[in-house]
Amino acid sequence: MRHDPPRGPRKPGGTGEGGPWRSGPRRDERRDDARPPRPAGGEPHHREGAPHRGHAHPHSRSERREQRHRHGDGPYRDSVRDDARERAPRAGLRARDEARGRFEDGDDEGYDTPSPQRARRDAEVRLYGLNAIRAVYARRPQAIRKLYLDTPRIPQLQPLLAWCVANRVGYRVVEQDDLDRLAASNHHEGVVADVLREEPVSLSEWLRDLPAGPQLALWLDGVGNPHNLGAILRSAAHFGVSAVLLPKDSSLALSGAAARVAEGGAEAVPMVRMGRSDNALAQLRGAGFALAATVVNGGDDLFRAPLPERLVYVLGAEGEGMDRELAAACDQRLSIPGSGRVESLNVAAATAVLLAAWRARR
Repeated sequence: MRHDPPRGPRKPGGTGEGGPWRSGPRRDERRDDARPPRPAGGEPHHREGAPHRGHAHPHSRSERREQRHRHGDGPYRDSVRDDARERAPRAGLRARDEARGRFEDGDDEGYDTPSPQRARRDAEVRLYGLNAIRAVYARRPQAIRKLYLDTPRIPQLQPLLAWCVANRVGYRVVEQDDLDRLAASNHHEGVVADVLREEPVSLSEWLRDLPAGPQLALWLDGVGNPHNLGAILRSAAHFGVSAVLLPKDSSLALSGAAARVAEGGAEAVPMVRMGRSDNALAQLRGAGFALAATVVNGGDDLFRAPLPERLVYVLGAEGEGMDRELAAACDQRLSIPGSGRVESLNVAAATAVLLAAWRARR
């Protein structure tokens, strides 16, 4: 009795029925006239009058195409091979970073290929700093998407880690140099998180839900430095500011640096997006607010001027100051008196003084 050796499993990519790389008819399914007849005498076939190009390839064009498909070198691969070779070094760097657990969102510069990380960039913000991330966990833990920390922070962040485990949120214990690179800073305090960005609410929505009584808000006209924004948010949270108002065309948004400097204040003070300036002024005045333009010189003395119970301080950009038309449209112009030894206060320091003066009257 004949005993044939057992056959192993069919290799993937074959040309059998249903094979994953099948792209054309099998050899027995091809038309008889798919290959030109060979002339008698065994000479290779070539067109009459055409120059002879040497020994003919043993396979027809369709067979060579099928062979390329079986070996992963099909027409699509041919069409993009040069481009793929150009991208290979960058792809290799990304593969290396992912293998090391360094697949972070903020480092896509230099990679040409689209990625999910780039798509998420507008929806997420990378925060760092112990108090900043604790504040997010306390107020909106569902916004946390990934967490990175070093070993010494594990005991202090046990409740957050337990929440991550219970809600299947990924966290990773990494080295200090990884945290430095993730945060693009060495001021991360041993913890970094990817968090869903909280979009500003509209001015109408904020005014609708605002309680009666004394209220203080800040209108940031051109403030752009993230450290100044963070310091303003920290002071605003300390003195109980109701909101930070952003002009319609302002690109100001919370960043990791601003959140760290704010020390949790970014979660305590909502950001409000306004419409046109004239409409915003009318809406605020309709809700009982007075507006005070803060200027370096020529304004009333902050410590002697009356400060209404519902007040919006309008703060100008670092360096350029406030828009003149906006300043002229305000109800008051206020200045902080000083010794004159320096021209003015930094906008974040001035904000703290302004807030303290209003709070002292209450």
